[in-house]
Amino acid sequence: MAAALRSLDTIQTRLTQWGQSSASNTVVHWLELGLHHLRLHSAPLSVAELFTKEGEVEQARIFLSATLTVKGDFSHFTSRLGLEKAQTVRYDSPFSYPEQALLYVPTGLPLPQAPDFLNRFVEALFPLIQAGEGATLVLCTTLRAVERVAQLLAEIYEANQIEWPILRQGTQTRRFLLEKFRETPHAVLVGSASFWEGIDVVGSQLTTVAIDKLPFAPPDDPVLEARLKVCRQEGGNPFMSFQLPEAAITLKQGAGRLIRSEQDWGVLMVGDTRLVEKPYGRLLWQGLPPFKRTRLLSDAVNFLTIKRQTASDLK
Repeated sequence: MAAALRSLDTIQTRLTQWGQSSASNTVVHWLELGLHHLRLHSAPLSVAELFTKEGEVEQARIFLSATLTVKGDFSHFTSRLGLEKAQTVRYDSPFSYPEQALLYVPTGLPLPQAPDFLNRFVEALFPLIQAGEGATLVLCTTLRAVERVAQLLAEIYEANQIEWPILRQGTQTRRFLLEKFRETPHAVLVGSASFWEGIDVVGSQLTTVAIDKLPFAPPDDPVLEARLKVCRQEGGNPFMSFQLPEAAITLKQGAGRLIRSEQDWGVLMVGDTRLVEKPYGRLLWQGLPPFKRTRLLSDAVNFLTIKRQTASDLK
């Protein structure tokens, strides 16, 4: 009984704190209902004020990353942290992107919301997997898409009597899957979320990165929804101020999995034709490394075939 009473006291305290903070218009609150749980969440709409209060006034802070800018502009990052007067500098990459990589956006694919989009996406990807002899990382925007893409690939493999391995997020730990991918010839790894960043596979083990659709955050995310609402109330453009810059940074992170050294080479395939067919797509692809670009399957296949043959001859 004493233990139960302490648990109730703790729950009451947390409920009180959560209820009091919900009166603030600078914090968003939401409930998460599960089969056996109820979780109370809260998050600040902006971390700028909290961040600028941390540390000493004269304290230096250094942020270093390949994905801090949107089309070479740091303002999206600095404004989110309240660093309006920050000194910024951008250095060019040592990689020769036009020679090392090719951006391929297939023609004729339906928009991502179409019922047959993933089927058509996998059909378009399969010739690249054949030309590159596997060595492919498929980055999806949802876990449901991860399962479906892996299933569709397995069906195509079976129909073509191909026995190359397909590794899928959710079947093993992230660390296990990455090590298996690095060590296994002809492997394809299908993942989402955490697989968009922090992956470093050098050499011919990864020569194709395929992204199913543009990584816009889901509209039902409570924090994003609240930020967009505030932006509208202040007369801003939520899409241009939040959704597009965030997608540009995430897309750049995913694309960055392809070229990890000065000897790497490969094809970045993006199945979402909005990247080149919508006006806002220009901001997205201009934020990517300066890969050569094509919409022809033959160009992508030839690029992989020639590069793989050259790499083989050098061994």
